[in-house]
Parts: sequence; C-alpha cells; structure tokens
Amino acid sequence: MQIDYTKYENGLVPAIIQDAITKNVLMLGYMNEEAFLKTNQTKKVTFFSRSKNRLWTKGEESGNFLNLVSIKVDCDNDALLVQVQPEGPTCHKGTDTCWNEKNNSNFGFLSKLEAIIEDRKDNSENEKSYVSSLFRAGMNKIAQKVGEEAVEVVIEAKDSDDNLFLNESSDLLFHYLILLQAKGYKLSDIEKVLQMRHSR
Repeated sequence: MQIDYTKYENGLVPAIIQDAITKNVLMLGYMNEEAFLKTNQTKKVTFFSRSKNRLWTKGEESGNFLNLVSIKVDCDNDALLVQVQPEGPTCHKGTDTCWNEKNNSNFGFLSKLEAIIEDRKDNSENEKSYVSSLFRAGMNKIAQKVGEEAVEVVIEAKDSDDNLFLNESSDLLFHYLILLQAKGYKLSDIEKVLQMRHSR
C-alpha cells in the first residue's frame, strides 16, 4: 500500500473511520506513517493527535477502542478509509459517532418501510391503513398473512413468470416486516442472529 504523506506539510493523512458492519462513518482522524504502522501492528486504531502532539490510540483512556478490520487508500494515495469494529461509543462526548448519530444498521428503503410500519403500529386506530388493520386484527391474522404469502412465493417460484414471483416475494417480505414488529423485533435483530451464526 502506497501512502503519500508528502502531500501534506505536516505529513498527516486524513483517516475516515467507518464501522465495518453498519458502514456508518464514525469519526475523522489523522495518521502519520508511525500511527499507520502501529495501527497495523496492534490492530487498535492509532492516530497522531494534533492537540496532544503525539501518537494516540483511540480508547487508551476510555476503553472504547476501534478494532481494525481493514485499511484502504484512495485513488490519489492521500486519504485512508479505515474499517473497524468499535467497542462502545466513538465520540469523546459519549455518542456513537462524532456527528451525534446512532450507529445502527441501515437497510436503505427497508429501514424507511420499517419506520412506516412502526408508525402504523403505534397508531393502529387509523382505519384507512391496511397495516394498522392487521395490528388491530392481532398476531394470528398477521402470521396467517405471512403463511399465505409464503405459499404464493413457492407457487410462483415453480412457474416462469418473473414479474409475479418478484411481486409475491415483495408481499412476503412486507408482511414479514409487519410480523417482526408485532413480535417486538426489527431487521437488525435478524442481522445479529445471522452475524452470530456466521462467526461460529
């Protein structure tokens, strides 16, 4: 890996810290060559602290270490992307990130859909909402809908109409998201189980 420290007068290359799982950006730090080498040797992310004027391993005082997963250099060889597994909050103010954001998994549109389902669950008296009506009907009805949609997916999987297969698959996933929340869970809980299985 070629890193061009000479592009900066102080020899400090910006290092973007990203959670390896959630892909959220946690913080920005700076590394000189010595910090880079120590990070690779110890597998604990180490920066050159401009305020302390010395090497500084994140977590050396708080215990909130950033465990190294990988380091990539950008196309100009003058910026680093450091993927980590954080132990505890990253920011010195006690938040998950230095932008005061939660370091939660984000599943794109599915996360937005989860938020909508949660709102319908919390406002189940909304008579115009199909999702609210399912929550009013209760667990048996929700579970029944998931079963029905699963059967439809199996039927369409054996056919050759891709459009019908994708539509039935979408219906199944949608109703499964409702079932998860009816049980008090979200996609992130399923993700954790799959991660645990993968690590065995």
